[in-house]
This record gives sequence, structure tokens and C-alpha cells, in this order.
Amino acid sequence: MAVKKTKAISWRSIVPACCNLVEEEEEEPPCMPKKQVVTKQSSFHRLSLLDLSNPSSTTLSEDLSISLAGSNLHVFTLGELKVITQSFSSNNFIGEGGFGPVHKGFIDDKLRPGLKAQPVAVKLLDLDGLQGHREWLTEVIFLGQLRHPHLVKLIGYCCEEEHRLLVYEYMPRGSLENQLFRRYSVSLPWSARMKIALGAAKGLAFLHEAEQPVIYRDFKASNILLDSDYTPKLSDFGLAKDGPEGDDTHVSTRVMGTQGYAAPEYIMTGHLTAMSDVYSFGVVLLELLTGRRSVDKSRCQREQNLVEWARPMLNEPRKLGRIMDPRLEGQYSETGARKAAALAYLCLSHRPKQRPTMSTVVKTLEPLKDFDDISIGTFVYTVPSETNLGIKEDKKDGEVKKESSKKENSHHRQSHSHNHKIHNGQRHQHRSPKSPTINPENVRSNGLNSPLHPSKMESID
Repeated sequence: MAVKKTKAISWRSIVPACCNLVEEEEEEPPCMPKKQVVTKQSSFHRLSLLDLSNPSSTTLSEDLSISLAGSNLHVFTLGELKVITQSFSSNNFIGEGGFGPVHKGFIDDKLRPGLKAQPVAVKLLDLDGLQGHREWLTEVIFLGQLRHPHLVKLIGYCCEEEHRLLVYEYMPRGSLENQLFRRYSVSLPWSARMKIALGAAKGLAFLHEAEQPVIYRDFKASNILLDSDYTPKLSDFGLAKDGPEGDDTHVSTRVMGTQGYAAPEYIMTGHLTAMSDVYSFGVVLLELLTGRRSVDKSRCQREQNLVEWARPMLNEPRKLGRIMDPRLEGQYSETGARKAAALAYLCLSHRPKQRPTMSTVVKTLEPLKDFDDISIGTFVYTVPSETNLGIKEDKKDGEVKKESSKKENSHHRQSHSHNHKIHNGQRHQHRSPKSPTINPENVRSNGLNSPLHPSKMESID
């Protein structure tokens, strides 16, 4: 659930003043005109939200195209995007988030000079949604000026009357959230999980170490998109903020983000730092290890919050196996899992100063993608040979002699003897380990709440 405040009035009614929707932590009131309008990028100053002030949407489009000159962003018309997406056909619908619906489209090589033919994802701003023009503009500004292999590529945008759209490169495997948590699908292998963790860490490190640092603020599994080779790219920069400058240690802002991912000190104080992103990264890394969502209210109460439940076990190798994703079926590097768990433990520290920087995280994860040792607890199935089945071939006369009857008789005598042992006047029953039984009364006596009984779970606000 997003920790956001919905607008009390319709976005449609304030479109004429859309450029003044800088609703957050400005020292000047939003209605005051800005003193300076930057119309040309400087190598020392990246265009920011405060640099745009004209209330007219027509002028805004012109200001953006001038200010972002050299960014290779294409300005599309609404008509062109309708052609690209076949009028936003339901057949091309990909998904929907807080920003609005996303449709797949295809750009013809004749549409724009220098723009190659390629599939794209077109995100349409929902005028009645949780996010608005400010998030759209923030995304254009950041992704229009930032380029990195692990940031999704923004190809262009549309700013026509009240319509606000964004055009991205198409990511065929969708989001990490879909790949990691969807049912009835093959589980992400260990190597892919480490590749995703490393790539996402590189994306965050690039933002934090830029000449003008950027705080992503909404790092989560659904904002990590994957290409055909599982290369991760960060998307959705609507909540991104410029980092503190000069002697400032933090940026004061409204608390916005997603429940389960936001750092505790940010939630309590509204003080935003790069370490807030590091905490969020620790949550995603924990999701990759456990295969569980950051918040899952379908589980028993003590396991609903992933960090609270799993973090105490991250630094204990003997308990680590309890929280590892069972869908991996033991097919993961034990050494890599221990190192990744130890890293997640540090990232999730309640003290921001004890968390590692993202560059340190990258250095820690880099060697983990090469570990290929097999877990000791891995179940290995061996195809039985004829000898193992108790069948022996006599090469002399070609006759097959069976020894299984002797083994069965021997096993029957041992089993019979074992089942009739009596201790303290009680008969012990022999039960095969292949067919365990569960006593419901024992489960209740251990205080375990079944997820099938929601009455036993408390909701998390």
C-alpha cells in the first residue's frame, strides 16, 4: 500500500496551473513566481522541477523541449501514440500502477528521423489517480537527463492539453514483482536473483554518486523492470528527489513511498537521505532471498512484516535455511546466500549510519554472481539401476535372478519386530518418513496461526 495522500480536488480543475503543482518541501509558497527560468542545460547544473514556472501547458512543452535539448527525448503527439498503441487497445494492455495504465506499442522507423523501429511501453497518466502532473514532470526531468544501463530508457513524452504520457523502452519480462511472486510459474533461479540484485544496486549507486546526487525514494520490486536477459532497470522516478547540497545532511519532505519498503527514520522524521534508499534495497534483497513480499497480510501475524520476521535470522547460518525461498529447492550457493544475508542485515539496520553505501553494496555483490557451490541440503534424485532394484543378471545363461524377495522378507521381519516394541506400556507405531502426518492439536498447542483463519490475524496499518 502506498503511503501517499490523495488530492482533495480533481486534477482536471487545476490543469491550467499545472506547472505550479510543486506541492512538497519548497521554502517559497507555490503561488510565488520563481526568480529564474533556466532554458538551457549547464554541465554543472541539472534541470530541476523548480526551474520551470510557466503555467501554460503549451509553454511547458516548449520549455521542456528547449531545456532538455541534447537529451534525445522525442516529443510525441497524442495522435501518434494512438497509432503506436492501436488507440490504446485492450489487447496491448500491460498493467496499471499508481500513475496510470501502461500499453505496449510499436514505433515504426518512419515515425521519427533517427528513431529506430522498436517495441515501446506507453504510460498514460490517470487524471483521477494517486499521482499527477508533478510526478509526470519529475520523471521527464530525471530520466530525460540521466542515462545508465540500469535505468530504464525514456524515449519521449506527450504533453498535449490535459494529456500526459511517457514512452519507454519495452521490457519483455515485466517487473521483478511479477517474476518473483506470481503463482504457477517457474521460480527465478539463484543466478538470476543475484544478477538482478547487483544490477539494481549499480543503478542506485549511479544515482547516489552523480554530480548532483539523486534519492530514488521508491525502490521496490515493482519498480525494477527486467529485459529478456534478466538485466534489471530502475523505473518510475515520480517520487525521486535531488539529494542534500552543501552542509545539509538530509532533505525534509513529506513521507511518500510504499509500505514495507520505506526506512523507519524517514517515516518518523521526514528526513530523506541516500541511506533511505539503502534500507529499501535491503528489503528487496530480502525478498529475493526469501521469495516473500515485504508485507503479506495473508500470513500469520508474526510473519506479516518480512523485515521484522526475517532480519533476526539473517546473521545466523543455522537459521538461514528456515527463511530461504523453498521454491529454490536448495539450488543456491550456501556461501553466496550467507554473504547476501549478511549484507541485507546491514542494509536493514535501524541506524542509518551503520548501513553501507550503495558502492559498498555493489562491491559486496559483485563476486556473489560467480558462486556455484551446491547447498549441502540439496535433494538429489538418482535414477535407480537394476542392481539397486534388487535385480541381478546372470551373464552365463542370461537368466535374471531376483533378490528382492529376500530383502522384502528381511525388511518385514525387522519392521514387525520394531512395531511390537513396548515402552512404558505404550506401543510405538512405525511410520514411513515418506508419508508424514500432522496432528492439528499439536499445531494449535505450538501457537501457530493458520493463514486460512483470518480471524487470528491482526491488520497492519
